[in-house]
Amino acid sequence: MRRFLVPALSLLLLAGCADFGGAGKPLPPPPDPHTQMAALESRITDLVEIQRLKIDPAAKPLALDSELVGVARQKSLDMATKNYLAHAGPDGSTTASIVMDKDANFQGLLGENIAAEHYTPQIGVDPEKFAHEFVDGWLASEAHKQNLAYPSYNRTGVGAAVNGDTVYVTQLFATDMGLPPPSQQMSQRPVQQYDDPKSASAASPAPPPPPDATVVRPAKPRHHKSKR
Repeated sequence: MRRFLVPALSLLLLAGCADFGGAGKPLPPPPDPHTQMAALESRITDLVEIQRLKIDPAAKPLALDSELVGVARQKSLDMATKNYLAHAGPDGSTTASIVMDKDANFQGLLGENIAAEHYTPQIGVDPEKFAHEFVDGWLASEAHKQNLAYPSYNRTGVGAAVNGDTVYVTQLFATDMGLPPPSQQMSQRPVQQYDDPKSASAASPAPPPPPDATVVRPAKPRHHKSKR
């Protein structure tokens, strides 16, 4: 087994293959991985919520936000379709630009963790195992751990997509940071990027600055690939 480091986060999944049907009896094919993505998204959402409360019992609960779910799915599908793993797509688009295109009223702090994991088609994708491996990988990276554990986040959305042999996952977190509704007269809304949510919050003075979107993306996440 080999491990590689590339600029995004994934994790190592160890899988075994056993013949429970006896010699000469082929195992039935695994479910189509595309049909497992919704279950994977749901389980990741639950596991992250559990870990947040373990890290900080005072952390705000994360409400599932349909807009963030849609953007997370769009991001993961773009990575799967174009075969890349990065916060910015080949066309320069980011989840922040997508969110702001879809929602003229969005402002505050937007956090993002991404991951990718290879799978063996003959084994398929087990949502429970993959969810634990994705979340464990984020927890093993201090930057990603800080991102998912930031106590002021109160909304989230997870999106998963699959190509021929890889599962891509995006989780978004958001909080409006107590900012007032954005002005309808604003024609441009700046986006600032930070490596961790604490730095982003510290950079937001009081009273609040003009409404904008602040994006938190871990600077040097890890990506583990495994061949099974």
